[in-house]
Amino acid sequence: MRTLSAEELVVLRRNAHRLRNICILAHVDHGKTSLADSLVASNGIISQRMAGRLRYMDSRPDEQERGITMKSSAIALHHTIDTGENYLINLIDSPGHVDFSGEVSTAVRICDGAVVVVDVVEGCAPQTVQVLRQAWLENIRPILIINKIDRLILEKKMTPLEAYARIRLVLEQINAVMGSLFATETMLKHSLKRDLKPKDEEETGSYDWDAGLDDADDSTLYFQPEAGNVIFASALDGWGFTIEHFAEIYSRKLGVSRSVLRKTLWGDFYLNVKEKKVMRGALAKGKRPLFVQFVLENIWQVYDAVINKMDKDLTFKITEALGLKIHARETKQADPKLHLFAICSQWLPLGKAVLDVVCDKLPGPSSLSAERVESLISNQLQFDTLPLETQKLKDAFLACSPDASAATIVFVSKMFAVDPSNISRQVSPRVVGQALTMEEITARREQVRLITAAKKDGELDGEGVEEMKPKEVLKPVVESIFVGFARIFSGTLKGGDELFVLGPKHKPEVALELARQSSVELPPHVTRATVGAIYTMMGRELEKVSEAAAGNVVAIAGLQDHLVRSGTLSSTVACPAFTDLSFMTAPIVRVAVEPKRTSDMEQLARGLKLLYQADPCVEVYVQETGEHVIVTAGEVHLQRCLNDLTNTFAKIEITASEPIVPFRETVVVPPKLDTLNEAIVADQDSSIATRFKNGLIEIRTPDKQCLLKLRCIPLPAEAASLLERGTETLKALNRSRKRRTAVDAADKGNERLSLEWQKKVNELRSDLEKALLEMPETNDLNPADLIDRITCFGPRYSGPNVLINTASNLRVPSVWSDEAATSNSFPSSGKSSTDFSPSIITGFQLTTLAGPLCEEPMMGVCFVLQEFTVTETTVSEKAEPGDGTVSQSSAYGPLSGQLISTMKEGCRRAFQAQPQRLMVALYSSVIQTTSDVLEIHKHILISCM
Repeated sequence: MRTLSAEELVVLRRNAHRLRNICILAHVDHGKTSLADSLVASNGIISQRMAGRLRYMDSRPDEQERGITMKSSAIALHHTIDTGENYLINLIDSPGHVDFSGEVSTAVRICDGAVVVVDVVEGCAPQTVQVLRQAWLENIRPILIINKIDRLILEKKMTPLEAYARIRLVLEQINAVMGSLFATETMLKHSLKRDLKPKDEEETGSYDWDAGLDDADDSTLYFQPEAGNVIFASALDGWGFTIEHFAEIYSRKLGVSRSVLRKTLWGDFYLNVKEKKVMRGALAKGKRPLFVQFVLENIWQVYDAVINKMDKDLTFKITEALGLKIHARETKQADPKLHLFAICSQWLPLGKAVLDVVCDKLPGPSSLSAERVESLISNQLQFDTLPLETQKLKDAFLACSPDASAATIVFVSKMFAVDPSNISRQVSPRVVGQALTMEEITARREQVRLITAAKKDGELDGEGVEEMKPKEVLKPVVESIFVGFARIFSGTLKGGDELFVLGPKHKPEVALELARQSSVELPPHVTRATVGAIYTMMGRELEKVSEAAAGNVVAIAGLQDHLVRSGTLSSTVACPAFTDLSFMTAPIVRVAVEPKRTSDMEQLARGLKLLYQADPCVEVYVQETGEHVIVTAGEVHLQRCLNDLTNTFAKIEITASEPIVPFRETVVVPPKLDTLNEAIVADQDSSIATRFKNGLIEIRTPDKQCLLKLRCIPLPAEAASLLERGTETLKALNRSRKRRTAVDAADKGNERLSLEWQKKVNELRSDLEKALLEMPETNDLNPADLIDRITCFGPRYSGPNVLINTASNLRVPSVWSDEAATSNSFPSSGKSSTDFSPSIITGFQLTTLAGPLCEEPMMGVCFVLQEFTVTETTVSEKAEPGDGTVSQSSAYGPLSGQLISTMKEGCRRAFQAQPQRLMVALYSSVIQTTSDVLEIHKHILISCM
């Protein structure tokens, strides 16, 4: 229950040192929402008895029905620690289902700490590894909750010593994941430093095998109960504790130092009763470890008395010994679990244990690390290459100051729809079911009293009574309101503020140059937006506030027309757009949707637009056939999207097709045997043999001015796999090339990838060069030279297909640099051949995006441009000025457009000249099971094959 006045709360929100922004991360069904209920109950928002059962943070009906979280939701909680200091904690409950990992990405970005929940029975599940990796990538500090310890007692029937062994194993699994993440990053950084060493320092005659792990500090990396960052809990039964709790109790009882118990209650230690000393080697000497003797055995006794024996006398003695006051109503409950909850939630309150650790161990917004700031604003570039004005903003991030002089910087991680009835009364209309205020209740009572009095006096007939009756409040037709889920990194945000909305392609150096020129025009990829109302999120409810200071997590209205999904707001154009969110899963399940009534097509299109804006992971597009297609992360995600489309966004009846299986088009090496298993020889069919040997396609532009000769060959499987895994690296490379070509030549040196991304690009280039050596050598194709002749990747400049230029008279820049791959002369037309490269590349991109078999993207295909010739237009083809005729060239349109369509058609023909294949996606699944049913599951899987 809140104990702060409104004035105290305003002061607390402006103190970044007393703020904590945390999210709950876990695998599905590991107890996130039950834990959130306990934390919400600690503020008196819901009853303690309903904690773990109400699922307060799951506000959607389908979340309640399925029992899983589908949307990230936030709530502001107040907590007072034992020293009397007040803290405001913005808690975000995120989904654990793999289909909704995009929601986890939006939550992690705006937090400083994470509470990782692990089911002690299931251990480290696949999604647990994923959320730990996401937290690591965003540089946020986690604490660990080992949950559902009650299952070891009631389901597994373990002894305290067996439970201790199981808890140790789970802790080792989690720490192994943390160690692997730490080792990977440390070795990468060490490798980057080694690559930057001067050559004369490297040539010492020996190789440096040091990976940098020996010098790296991992003292605060692992989850250690003695360090206070591990909580043992049962969220369903309402209890949780840290080592510190029992260390304080037994230091008084045993007369042992509290600091000693804090270090030895967990581990292979036992108590020498005679000497009152803590000794090492409990398991080797057959002794019970301290954690078993003083912690687990006490918990086991409570469960045994209340649940197993249901002995009320013994239970009463235990509660008396613990100094607990249990209401008589709780002791008379038919369900012993309710009695157990009443005891445990008083003895070891989960909410207090978790919030104490959050306030003590997790950093606040003012403790933002310099490394994280640079990763947020560098956007794959080196931080020191950014403009000086941008680099100075780093101090604003670190200071997290709410002063008016500080730059306002806000990041919106997602847009989400909210029902107007859930918004505070200042802005929402009256709807059916909304509670009346005291003034409205008093007015209605007075109206009823007047009607009753008038009836007694005979002054009113039936019509008069009807006129005086309060009119029924009709439910208005209200649309969902879109608000931004945001974190303020600097300054103070107020309603009505006008800020710059920075698009992902925003370049601070360009914007600053325009500002120095006193230009009144907005820089490219920048718009202005007026901030609407600002809200504090309280689960499904939004409470309006006048302002929000740096460090707070809020909801912002008025951005629907300016942001599609996520974006950066700032009072200065020197601030760059934040780096893109990293999603661990890509949408793969596609369905076509259409309205049941054709007249509702416009509403469907509008609903799809709103769905795309509200869901960070869904993809929506229109096929060439006119079908509207949505792509989701899985079956559960698909069902949620269809429900949202029907009930919230489009509000029409729709029909959805069966899931569309994603295909890829490719070519293979020409077979040596035909369908009759007979060898294909040259004299059987000379035309086929020639096509298989060469497959060279000649094609001209419609005006006959350009001649292209193309071949299509399959990429080695390893090369295609490398490109598919390196999609993010290729995207970073492409963005860097675009930025370099967009600025002046004098500034090109300042547009460099960060050292980490340079390393990734170099590794991909090296691995791809080795994989391309597997391609067969021909008279006009040397595999050793192919890596430098790669012009681009596709589709979308980052796919598993390549375009190679071997034409001797065409200069097209290599994908690895801005320099041309060849140094030969220009075509005879006198026009720079590089003027044609955008058209050639665009034609290639269109081809790989939709192949000739079924208009699906290509994969593992290499197109080789072997010859490109440009001829002069003949005199007879040219138009004489003023003669009213049209030249042949102008009749077919611009040459660039002709070249795009010609390149596309030539690539398709070259593709069809090879053996074509369709590739279908395979789904990888990991099944976890206990050893006692392993054989049964094994036989079931074998029978399904």
